[in-house]
Amino acid sequence: MTGPAPACDALRSPWQPQWQPGFAQLGPAFGRELPPRPLPEPYWVGTSDSAAALLGLPGGWQQSPALLQAFTGNALLPGSTPMASVYSGHQFGVWAGQLGDGRALLLGETAGQELQLKGSGLTPYSRMGDGRAVLRSSIREFLCSEAMHALGVPTTRALCVTGSPQLVQREQLETAAVVMRLAPSFVRFGHFEHFAARRQGAELRQLADYVITRYYPECQDAAEPGSRQHYAAFLQAVSERTARLLAHWQAVGFCHGVMNTDNMSILGLTLDYGPFQFMDAFDPGHICNHSDARGRYAFDRQPSVAWWNLHCLAEALMPLIDDAQAAEEALESYEAVFGDAFLALMRAKLGLRTPRDGDAALVQQLLVLLAAGRVDWTIFWRRLSHAAGRGDFAEVRDLFIDGAGFDAWLLPYQELLTQDGRALAADLMLKINPKFVLRNHLAEQAIAEAKLGRFGELQLLQTLLARPFDEHPGFEAHAGFPPDWASHITISCSS
Repeated sequence: MTGPAPACDALRSPWQPQWQPGFAQLGPAFGRELPPRPLPEPYWVGTSDSAAALLGLPGGWQQSPALLQAFTGNALLPGSTPMASVYSGHQFGVWAGQLGDGRALLLGETAGQELQLKGSGLTPYSRMGDGRAVLRSSIREFLCSEAMHALGVPTTRALCVTGSPQLVQREQLETAAVVMRLAPSFVRFGHFEHFAARRQGAELRQLADYVITRYYPECQDAAEPGSRQHYAAFLQAVSERTARLLAHWQAVGFCHGVMNTDNMSILGLTLDYGPFQFMDAFDPGHICNHSDARGRYAFDRQPSVAWWNLHCLAEALMPLIDDAQAAEEALESYEAVFGDAFLALMRAKLGLRTPRDGDAALVQQLLVLLAAGRVDWTIFWRRLSHAAGRGDFAEVRDLFIDGAGFDAWLLPYQELLTQDGRALAADLMLKINPKFVLRNHLAEQAIAEAKLGRFGELQLLQTLLARPFDEHPGFEAHAGFPPDWASHITISCSS
């Protein structure tokens, strides 16, 4: 099947989306309208009822052959006019010029969510790619999108993954897949960079006005009539959302792996799940992306890379702000917002309900100990949560090579727990320190099964990750230490 997708039979489809004006209405300068490329013999790989509820999909929607075809790109939802958007960006710190949706198509906006097919075939922006996604990376994005949502981390969502026996070439031949993902907007920093670099001032202003009106109306309301203050206010608002997002990443031990400006959401969402990883052994300098030879996107560099990316956005917005000092001032709050948000999250992870002057030092001392012993990030926090309630920290101490160092840290921490109340602290900790995260080896096991047409492990992972703070008795192996072979898993920009 290589021709354009036909229209979906409205009589057979159990869902009739009510499309709303959105990004696609900005005009031809912002992308190209084109249909998805069909895939043969599609089948369901995974579906999310939680994401489906955002769209008002009816119960049993997974049983619809019409929706299977539509969510694979083999048929168009009634009223949909798919488009690939154009953007540019910096990749690994280097200006890459024009990029764009090389394998994604925006189907439209409904119920306040943009629907986007990822892996739907060639577009004018595919460059040397084939426009496809593979089953491996599609499962990873699907699971992680929904897992991050359950953890409370701002993210795009994933409605479903569909697969096909069609082969595509990566390092080896793999089968194709399509992810249907959702977000209030998929606009990226790179969209603004594109029009600024091409000196398309009218389109740059049109884009900024659209995003401000739709998603940052408070910036418009705060500006004096006829002034440009709202553009600087917009930059500051994006900066602060991004700072809070990065605080969440660092607190859950999430490594994005490829923080190019074209992968940065203008809404402060986690966007484009490629070579990501939840850390096992805590290593601040951990590099999860095999393609990142210089470690630009190492775990501990993520907050500063985001700040660098925001400066790229500021430069792109300069024709609108027209005041270098105002742009600089708009970014000044980033460091403080990130620091405050991260410290608040770490206090909660420690069960400390009362802020104190020494909290930052306590957290820093703990991070040094965790790094020195390469302590498993998720297991440490979960054990600490249980220990805080019992008052017995032996199982936590066993995680550290430097037991004496942990004991020295534990003394003042226990005093704080006593002051705030152990029971209340443990309750708070168990609600913020997950038992289950999407470790690489768990994803690999689900992928290996899915390649054989077996989706039970994927569905089990979905269940555990949808409620990551619950105990789920009987599934301790999914919350245990990773096997030795997990350290040899390599993930890269390939998908």
